[in-house]
Amino acid sequence: MKTITFLILLFGGITSMHAQQFTYKPLNPAFGGDTFNYNWLLSSATVQNGLKEGLSAEDQKSELEQFGDNLNKQVLSQISRTLLQQQIEGIGDFTEEGTFTYGTLAVEVFESEEGLVINILDTSTGEQTQVIVPNQ
Repeated sequence: MKTITFLILLFGGITSMHAQQFTYKPLNPAFGGDTFNYNWLLSSATVQNGLKEGLSAEDQKSELEQFGDNLNKQVLSQISRTLLQQQIEGIGDFTEEGTFTYGTLAVEVFESEEGLVINILDTSTGEQTQVIVPNQ
């Protein structure tokens, strides 16, 4: 009797089970997944990454060394501004039209519809550049 009851329960349970269709949806947006998964995948890969980026030489310096480097850069910048200003004064006033020569540089200044045009030619190499200061 126990065996028959067990078999009835077993077959009765099997017939009442329902199957469903499984579908696969990729996570990775590179393979057709949802694009909103990108940040999650990136952060997951970053956490699992065993390789660590080394610190740059600038990051390894102490605050005192960084301050010294910054001060050196500012001093060199001031010196270059002073030298450039002296060179510009040696060339002439850029508000006046004409051609000026400074060493191997030939500077031509003239007014156009676009504004003040400054052509600079390095006579030793043949390199040329043009600066246009727009009208105000």
